[in-house]
Amino acid sequence: MATSRFEPPYYPIIYVRGYAGTDSEIEDTVSDPYMGFNLGSTRLRTLWTGKNERYYFESPLVRLMKDFDYRDVYSSGLNMTEIDELPPGGIDPRSITIYRYYDQVSAVFGEGKQVKMEDFGKGLSALIGKLRDRICKDDAEKAEFKVYLVGHSMGGLVIRCFLQNDNIGDPALKKCVDKVFTYATPHNGIDFDILGNVPAFFTAQSVDNFNRGRMCSYLGLPPNIEQVNTLNGKFDLDRFFCLVGTNPKDYTVAAGWSARLVGPFSDGLVRMDNAVLFEGDVAAGTAKLGSRAFVYRSHSGYYGIVNSEEGFQNLTRFLFGNLHVDGRLEVQDITLPPDVEKARVKGQDVRASYQFEVVARVRGAHWDLSRRVANENSALFRTYGELFPQAVQREGVDKPNHDNPVLFNVYLDGAQKVGPGKSLGFSIDLGVLVPEYQVDGVLWLKQHFAGGYIFRDKLNLEAMPPSKSNDQWRLRYAFDSERPNQATKLITGTVVGDRLEFRIPVVQKNRPGIDATLVLSAGQWNV
Repeated sequence: MATSRFEPPYYPIIYVRGYAGTDSEIEDTVSDPYMGFNLGSTRLRTLWTGKNERYYFESPLVRLMKDFDYRDVYSSGLNMTEIDELPPGGIDPRSITIYRYYDQVSAVFGEGKQVKMEDFGKGLSALIGKLRDRICKDDAEKAEFKVYLVGHSMGGLVIRCFLQNDNIGDPALKKCVDKVFTYATPHNGIDFDILGNVPAFFTAQSVDNFNRGRMCSYLGLPPNIEQVNTLNGKFDLDRFFCLVGTNPKDYTVAAGWSARLVGPFSDGLVRMDNAVLFEGDVAAGTAKLGSRAFVYRSHSGYYGIVNSEEGFQNLTRFLFGNLHVDGRLEVQDITLPPDVEKARVKGQDVRASYQFEVVARVRGAHWDLSRRVANENSALFRTYGELFPQAVQREGVDKPNHDNPVLFNVYLDGAQKVGPGKSLGFSIDLGVLVPEYQVDGVLWLKQHFAGGYIFRDKLNLEAMPPSKSNDQWRLRYAFDSERPNQATKLITGTVVGDRLEFRIPVVQKNRPGIDATLVLSAGQWNV
């Protein structure tokens, strides 16, 4: 029996680039064989000595080739997905293909006219079919064929158009898509502070592709729904990852006017809330957010999200990793300052809000897997009423948690360990800030300093793989305030469904303080 050439989880990758807004940008795009996926960046990094050194990120394309033995699909100046007679060996299963959908818009390669998003979706379907037929030698290999789709910006919408619209593409080819990863995709459209959502009449250069009404049409969604960042049951949300940029300052397109118009809670073009996906009913409170990470990168450019170490590490761990860890904070209680608590007991209207900061890092790394902090406008925000809806009006009632913040979704890989040892080491910087208190509609300023934390610590973790076939993963942890840069306390998880759940207390007894539990839900990935 012939051995399959596929080595899971290393399947072919198709990269789908983002929007090109002008004719010159389109021509620049089609003139590049890799359409930007080959662009890296050079930046300065400060060492512990205080000396600055240059740090080079070669590009996602080069790193996939160097670190994971991937190959492109070009040979002797030809694109092997476009020719009938392939050279010996054909296309390698570990291949990277660029979906050149802008060729048909180019005046050089096409007719120089705008093309509908639906046609881009059909083209992606055809490309997947060609790639399958040129990689697989027989029907048995075709049955094993899978593909990863990676999209930047509008490229993610092209992918969703193919996957979600029942009138576009081959259903059999849609089933070949194993995972999807998007960088800074406006899954819920593009919004401006003044104009709101991109108007439908902005049809020049197909800008209306980011209008939610138009998106409903090409994504196969019910007309005129308010939020279009849903897969609508057409693809497994757990196999779709969204990387979200949080740095608008370094997005220089349109001389910086894009970043000014979109606002601070964005990457300069796409608002953070618009770059994620969900499923379920938002109004009923049953919505579930998909896996996502936040990185301090702009939409594009030398500080852009695609040509970043953070982007590459999230991409490869999602595609090839072997452990998936979600972290949420179950908040049992948050205490108020003594004077504010007295006012609440007296029946005065007390309002408070909180910002939850979290930075997830791999041991030994100089980059973050996910980063959400207040001074970068990316921290999670909750009001006291959202956390404890029954405790706002009166004292002495139960305080059921209503909205536990999901802090992070990270993927880990034993083969990509940065530091020493057999365990997977990672850390979580966790902070809870109080922006302000209000008593009877008036800001409470007594003994309140802006930027004050009611909890702030770094949690160090070591995940240890099973030593025997019937064992399970174990976890060591410790806070820096107890044992700096060490993980000493051993805990075992509780089986919840097909995942292991680890519970770590997060407590600050002073007033104001917090009584919470960090819940880590871990499961095997790519197994």
